Amino acid sequence: MTATVAQRLQDLGLEIPEAVAPVANYVPFVVTGNLVVVSGQVPIQSGQVAFKGKLGAGVSLEDGIAAARLCAINIIAQVKTACNGDLERVKRVVRLGGFVACTADFADHPKVINGASDLMVAVFGDAGRHARAAVGCPSLPLDVPVEVDALVEIA
Repeated sequence: MTATVAQRLQDLGLEIPEAVAPVANYVPFVVTGNLVVVSGQVPIQSGQVAFKGKLGAGVSLEDGIAAARLCAINIIAQVKTACNGDLERVKRVVRLGGFVACTADFADHPKVINGASDLMVAVFGDAGRHARAAVGCPSLPLDVPVEVDALVEIA
């Protein structure tokens, strides 16, 4: 028997928080047909930015991975809100877009964004396997090191 999303979250010791409110003039997600388009999520925890800075200039690879994982938790929170609290409606995580604020010589973007990708697979199983981009950039909003957006198919 396949584990439910709720069982996987419990096994991981994760409780999905309330969805983070937008910090500018946009909506946190849009539902169109059977797709949820989730705006870029940053590593905010309990209303505070949990990680600041750039990879390659003070932010460690491990902290970058943790920041990406926190972005993924915030994506799941947005999807949960879009699904009226029922994450079992998730049919597929279609795509993640990962942005890494970093120095010009930093080249481990995929390793950083694996923090988000690995969590999606851990929470949604095979339905969490997705297409992805992992891109470096000079800066991100609120001086965060990572931002991740998503496209999710729902029932």
